[in-house]
Amino acid sequence: MTNSSAPQSPVSGPSNLSLKRSAELFARAEGVIPAGVSSPVRAFRKVGGTPVFFKEARGAHVIDEDGNRYLDFCMAWGPLILGHAHPKVVEAVQRAAADGLAFGTAHRHEGELAERVLAAYRYAQMVRFVVSGTEAVATAVRLARASNGRRRILKFDGCYHGHVDSLMVKAGSGVVTQGLADSAGVPAQVAADTLVIPLGDLDALEQAFREEGASLAAAIIEPVPANNGLLPQSAAYLRRLRELTSAHGTVLIFDEVITGFRFGYHGYDKVVGIEPDLTTLGKIVGGGLPVAAVLGRRELLSQLAPLGPVYQAGTMAGNPVCLAAGVATLKELSEGGVYQHIEMLGRHLDAAHPRHASVKVAQLPRIGPIVWPYFDVKAALPVAASAISAEAVGSYHRRYRSWLAQGVYLPPSAYEVCFLSAAHTTADIDKLLDVLANEA
Repeated sequence: MTNSSAPQSPVSGPSNLSLKRSAELFARAEGVIPAGVSSPVRAFRKVGGTPVFFKEARGAHVIDEDGNRYLDFCMAWGPLILGHAHPKVVEAVQRAAADGLAFGTAHRHEGELAERVLAAYRYAQMVRFVVSGTEAVATAVRLARASNGRRRILKFDGCYHGHVDSLMVKAGSGVVTQGLADSAGVPAQVAADTLVIPLGDLDALEQAFREEGASLAAAIIEPVPANNGLLPQSAAYLRRLRELTSAHGTVLIFDEVITGFRFGYHGYDKVVGIEPDLTTLGKIVGGGLPVAAVLGRRELLSQLAPLGPVYQAGTMAGNPVCLAAGVATLKELSEGGVYQHIEMLGRHLDAAHPRHASVKVAQLPRIGPIVWPYFDVKAALPVAASAISAEAVGSYHRRYRSWLAQGVYLPPSAYEVCFLSAAHTTADIDKLLDVLANEA
């Protein structure tokens, strides 16, 4: 089901890309904002040149401040599964905003969105809304520690869980993009509470629980790691993780900030048949506005204040305008043919790519609507961050400016993934393949 506002033909990019206005805005921002951006990867440090300043978007397309138009496969880093400015989401936001931008009190959208989220995540009985994925993860970790009185957290090399101090150890996403292994400002004693093991290494997993299981408050993992490349893990590996956490009284947290609602109107727990104790959500659950959530079993969530001793609060948590966008998005996902349309696009990509010239330069692994252009056709697809080749990263970054010039916008980092949406068409997929095939 396509967004009715989305153009149904591919976009031709300008042959001589002008970013004069973007450059002016960037120079102005650099004087008052660190590196001129509010999030590091937006600075375009790895792909070079001036960052693109967007001013409007509809469907699968964005327009920058210079009037250049792009076919977008970044989709605000994932939340826009319905496409940019979906009419029903925009209408819901406008109605809510007209009633008041913020209340700082309870309101009807909280219960409605909570019911819709829990209908998708059947194992969970309660949900608490927060503002960002980082905040959701921080809350989940605090709940885990309170539940068993332990301090240490197990995470996996390359998985990214927001900029929580204790989890900024061998993280992915922007940290890898900037070439940093850790973040300055994280005390050594805080980092020491985090045990990091290689992703997908069963022996290391067994050893971690054999030696440290009694001290582990929680184990947190992206069940589909997608912040440091697309690194699929086997169901058997996730199942063993569940067995070990259960045996040792360790809380299992699935970080689905990226993958939540991506594979159907449910979580990845349903795909693999493995139930965590807690799930963190973000991005999609707010329809593109700042909403995130932590959800799970009643005995854990009921520990949150004011029911229990675990304090968490936020003036902007559960903002009525943001939650209205989330309700409209989840309603559309539950009632429409969004997932069927996106899977059709994925199958088209899978079928077209082997016959296309792009197969000579890039592999395109896909899990549901998540696609990762990997520019090393000689190497096996990595399942761990350490296996991502320098050739793949370098080739992606070298080619990036030519993609902009051809009117296609992808994430400005080789480590980030692309997203298919209800607003994309098969012609858009063909356009993507054409652009990827071109030499830098």
